[in-house]
Amino acid sequence: MSFDGLFTHAMVTELRQTLVGGRISKINQPYQNELILTIRANRQNYPVLLSADPTYPRIQTTQIPYVNPAVPTNFAMMMRKYLQGAVVTAVTQMANDRVVHLTVATRNELGDAETLTLIIEIMARHSNVILVDDQTSKIIDVIKHVGADQNRYRLLLPGATYIQPPKQDKIDPFTPNTDYQALVRDYPNEDVLAKQLQQHYQGLGRDSAQQLAADLHQPGDLAAHYQAFLAQFDHPEPTLITLPNRKTMFAAGKFDHFGPATRQFDTLSQLLDFYYADAAQRERVQQQAGNLIRVVKNNLKKNRNKLKKLEQTLANTKQADELRLKGEILTTYLHEVKRGMTEITLPDYYHDNVPLKIQLSNQLSPSRNAQKYFSRYQKQKNAVGYVGEQIDLTQAEIDYLDNIQTQIELASPADIAEIREELTQQGYLKQHHTKKKQRSSRRPSQPQAFVATDGTPISVGKNNRQNDQLTLKTAHKSDYWLHTQKIPGSHVIVHSDHPSETTLLEAANLAAYFSKARDSATVPVDYVQVRRIRKPNGAKPGFVIYEGQKTLYVSPDAQLVEQLTPKD
Repeated sequence: MSFDGLFTHAMVTELRQTLVGGRISKINQPYQNELILTIRANRQNYPVLLSADPTYPRIQTTQIPYVNPAVPTNFAMMMRKYLQGAVVTAVTQMANDRVVHLTVATRNELGDAETLTLIIEIMARHSNVILVDDQTSKIIDVIKHVGADQNRYRLLLPGATYIQPPKQDKIDPFTPNTDYQALVRDYPNEDVLAKQLQQHYQGLGRDSAQQLAADLHQPGDLAAHYQAFLAQFDHPEPTLITLPNRKTMFAAGKFDHFGPATRQFDTLSQLLDFYYADAAQRERVQQQAGNLIRVVKNNLKKNRNKLKKLEQTLANTKQADELRLKGEILTTYLHEVKRGMTEITLPDYYHDNVPLKIQLSNQLSPSRNAQKYFSRYQKQKNAVGYVGEQIDLTQAEIDYLDNIQTQIELASPADIAEIREELTQQGYLKQHHTKKKQRSSRRPSQPQAFVATDGTPISVGKNNRQNDQLTLKTAHKSDYWLHTQKIPGSHVIVHSDHPSETTLLEAANLAAYFSKARDSATVPVDYVQVRRIRKPNGAKPGFVIYEGQKTLYVSPDAQLVEQLTPKD
């Protein structure tokens, strides 16, 4: 189901049981539209994610690791000023809408008690996180500022009076009512009933309305079906459902209209972590790496155009032998060429005296016309070597940029800083001297660790710095190195000098999964001992050459990757 009002109701129920009475100990803003509050409650730390992401807005506790920026944002600093040490006194939902209020008790700079409310509006691209002073209803700060030019109904700016989102003329389904009975009577068609339920009740997404319509069409008491449907959101059962098209959906209860449950979770937050892990990370990477993606795409386009022109030039140089032949024939029959002629047909004695038409300049003498052909021949002959060298350099540049593009697509937010630094060192991005100290103080990220089913450690580099460090410095000469064949991807190291066939196949699957060919059916993966790997002088980061390799063919399997990931 979508993160609609009903799912919000279930999430608020879960968070209320977990967070009320807890104290806010840490506040971080690792990503542009997301705030994480670490709340100490019941002798545990709960990282609470408040996301105003336009694609995946939500509120939940999360265990997905994040990396904080070197310098906190102004919004994060403001939240720390007002919320550090505050106690959560209530978690409430506004009338089954996708608006959640975290009410906290704290003390101001004078030591006086005050009540603040952190409001999370989960409304697609209009999502926001807003801190409001309860006494004055004034906005203290907001994660996304919205001025009068963007919204005439209300201002979302520091100092403005907080106005709730426009109310819809709909009924809260959790309030006593019997309207559903008339709707079932008036709309016997299940699909039409679902649309009417969605339009009549507050907070029903399309899938929730379809499930409720299906339940109300079951034989038995309508009131019992209606109450049973709503009751599951007071006692949520986090469920993952696989749809007929093999896509998945999350639900807070029994949504058997869409298919059987394929996996159960202990909490809704764990369900969302699992469901959003990959998609939300990609979204975060897209936000952080927007300029990197643009720079890489522009340079790829420029180099591919350059390669086309070079290949065309090389194709033109293949006419060099024909130019030499015409020059020699002209020299042989020079006595037949008259000044002022624009063309002449002479026997080609290299090809059984077949008549050959030769173009001439009427401004040049016969001997100068012959010399012109020899001169053009020599020029194109010299160009072959230069153009060939430029083609090799341009192709290497394309391969490097293609590899960087793949790394960005596969990167976690923590990897983006190193990729940005590499592109700066390679001259694709301008150097920002003001951030030099921040970069030097940041610890380099580490390759991702996996464990084969027989216990053999496997390491996977996620960017060129990790790849070079892993392959050329960390790995033993007797370890095995794997990489997709002629496809951009990660370096994979099996830390064993005699890995089993199963371990090699599992490592090959990792190499295929962390490559540009992740969605392919069959991927060739080369493997060889590290001692056969070397890096040419002056080669780009991440580039190595090898010999004596063998090849495995595997199909990337996300479930196997999850299985090989070590559990904390």
